[in-house]
Amino acid sequence: MLASITPLGERSRRSRWGITVAAFVIGSAMAGAATGTVAGALGVPIGTILPASIRAAALVAFIALGVLLDLRVLGVSLPSVHRQVNEQWLNRYRGWVYGVGFGAQLGTGVMTVVSTSAVYSMLASAALSASPAWGALIGASFGLMRGLTILPAWRVRSPGDLVAIDGWLRRCERRASAVSAGLLSGFVAVAAMAAAR
Repeated sequence: MLASITPLGERSRRSRWGITVAAFVIGSAMAGAATGTVAGALGVPIGTILPASIRAAALVAFIALGVLLDLRVLGVSLPSVHRQVNEQWLNRYRGWVYGVGFGAQLGTGVMTVVSTSAVYSMLASAALSASPAWGALIGASFGLMRGLTILPAWRVRSPGDLVAIDGWLRRCERRASAVSAGLLSGFVAVAAMAAAR
């Protein structure tokens, strides 16, 4: 994705990178909000059955399990679909169209390959909030952050830049996984303390 939507790539397709990226981020945030709304609505019955403290404890356990899966401690990988966005859209549609489309698919979290448990943590958080409004906020935040991951591509103006950013991303992959696991672990600790009160 990042290698496809760059200033270099957009120029070759006679599209404007800024417009495509804005559409991508908006599509991702909106799809995340929609996904979170649905998950929050599906969780409303849970909210009538389980008190907030039990739901918080369940979320802590769910996120902790996700961190263990991310770190491959259990020897099992995350469940995932094996689908990427359709790159044929790049030559078929205008930049803002595939920007919205690709962003929306990433913003839902589950329409493309799931590479982190943060996707499932977002869905669980939205569902366990037992509120469509809170679910929408959780999902929109997730979608926005996911959409913003495209921004490092702003530097790609030549084929050499593309090779350099690809190398940089590969070098950062392990650190990013560790940081993600650390942040989720921190969230687990905070949520566990809140649930214990």
